[in-house]
Amino acid sequence: MNATPQVLAVLDEVLAAADPGERGALWRLAEQGRELDANVIRLPPGEGVGVHQEDVLDVLLVVLAGTGSLRTGADGTLGLGPTTVVWLPRTSRRALEAGPEGLTYLTVHRRRPGLAVKPAVRAPAYEGGEAPCMLDLVCPECGRLSADRAPRFCSACGEPFP
Repeated sequence: MNATPQVLAVLDEVLAAADPGERGALWRLAEQGRELDANVIRLPPGEGVGVHQEDVLDVLLVVLAGTGSLRTGADGTLGLGPTTVVWLPRTSRRALEAGPEGLTYLTVHRRRPGLAVKPAVRAPAYEGGEAPCMLDLVCPECGRLSADRAPRFCSACGEPFP
């Protein structure tokens, strides 16, 4: 395959076109055949993404606008401001909180494999999967199961939970 580079978005234009009260994913990388995922996420002032841990992927976070803080497992809190670049290594526990102007950031990581239905493992008297009561913890946009028991935003794609 011989792919051709292309401009997918001009982030100043994406931010300018978004409604000031819009939250969640303002832009997503959606090209077919890609090996990366990228999202521009906006959190309103004082809002956040609860404590979570990504066990499979490293994530690069780049602050585009606003301020905020990143709570880390053992190391405390990191301040975030425009042009701050943060590496979120896999297995690290973290939580984000927007400052008084809100927080808009870009995340980039290796693409997650799509959800697939796998054949059931035959075991005596076992027919199920996850309990249906966990369905409210599955992101309606990307299908990721939240580690947070009362999620407000998806840690993977930034979409608000209903």
